[in-house]
Amino acid sequence: MIFKMIFSDSLHGFGVGINGAIIKYKPNISSVKNEEEFIPERFMLQQNYPNPFNSTTKIKFQISNFKFVSLKVYDILGSEVVTLVNKELAAGNYEINFDAGRLSGGVYFYTLSSSDFISSKKMILLR
Repeated sequence: MIFKMIFSDSLHGFGVGINGAIIKYKPNISSVKNEEEFIPERFMLQQNYPNPFNSTTKIKFQISNFKFVSLKVYDILGSEVVTLVNKELAAGNYEINFDAGRLSGGVYFYTLSSSDFISSKKMILLR
């Protein structure tokens, strides 16, 4: 079968054949994923990417349940530089774009914390 266009819903598929005839078919379903599989099982803070970086980097983390979460960046002396997240978040995977354009080059730390979890990673800003 050769189709010009395919239209489908959850149970049926329709195609327009080369000759313009509408063709009805039952699509093959190869797999179904449970949405619960996408809910992380634990808290996790990943290493920023790229690292070292120049100006911008991505910080990814996951949380396993609805929590108040804080993600902060600190300089080498332990002074807070910026707060990236400071609110309640639903369980899921998150990615934050961190723009360090106004900071000096050097070593920084970022910390993800909640009432029962804390993790820190080191990142290097090149200038």
